[in-house]
Amino acid sequence: MSRGRGGRGGRRKRQEEGHGGEERWMASYMDMVTVLMCLFIVLYAMSTVDQAKFEKLKTSLATGFGVEQSQTVDTAEGLVVPPEDTGKEGMFTDQELALETQQDLRRMAEAERADLEELKHRIEVRLEETGHRGAADFTIDQRGLTIRLVSAETFFEPNSADLTGNAVEVLEAIAPVLAPTKRSFEVEGFADVVQPVDPYPTNWELSASRATRVLRTLVEDGGIRGNRIASVGYGDARPLPGNKDLSLNRRVDVVVLSDQPESVRSLLPTAAARR
Repeated sequence: MSRGRGGRGGRRKRQEEGHGGEERWMASYMDMVTVLMCLFIVLYAMSTVDQAKFEKLKTSLATGFGVEQSQTVDTAEGLVVPPEDTGKEGMFTDQELALETQQDLRRMAEAERADLEELKHRIEVRLEETGHRGAADFTIDQRGLTIRLVSAETFFEPNSADLTGNAVEVLEAIAPVLAPTKRSFEVEGFADVVQPVDPYPTNWELSASRATRVLRTLVEDGGIRGNRIASVGYGDARPLPGNKDLSLNRRVDVVVLSDQPESVRSLLPTAAARR
């Protein structure tokens, strides 16, 4: 009998223990929910901004850094900003900075134009010394100094890229002036409107050949370094305005390129040479 009672008591005890184990997970779940609730409360508190204090701080910083003008000392709590210096020593408005920048660019353009004018003068002197006065026209624009090789005597015969004797002499005269400079050059070839014949199918090939011929003369005989010079042909697309003499469009321009930034080069046409 005692054996039977012991068996029933053991089963009841195991049932009670099993029931308690099933409810234990609720405690862990409630702890997790509590932690999550605290996390969200902290996040909400961090995201809440006192708008009035924020506006004061923003105004103070803007005034201190010169973004907003103020006639009085900033009164934002916790921040002390010195009053504006009426002498503006060490501080410039946007207009003053822009004016200063423009003045710097103008000075740089004047200095660059002076260098190009000096180079032009030396070429003119050299041409006059060699008996070729007036063999070149000069223009200073955004690109630099353009030496337009034109004269009463043609530089090229029709449908030919061979330099005439006059052209060779002119190139020999200007090369010693150009070679010592550290500037880069572009040789531009042109042709008249008469359509070429063999060996040039179009004026593009003819003008490019003329530019290349001048380039080779300047490099091989004139001492200009090959890594500082390039050539291009424009065909008959850029004739001289108002020119009725076709021979003058059988020409080559040697452009002495400015090495200044575009902001300076754009001022070259109107800049006065600075001596």
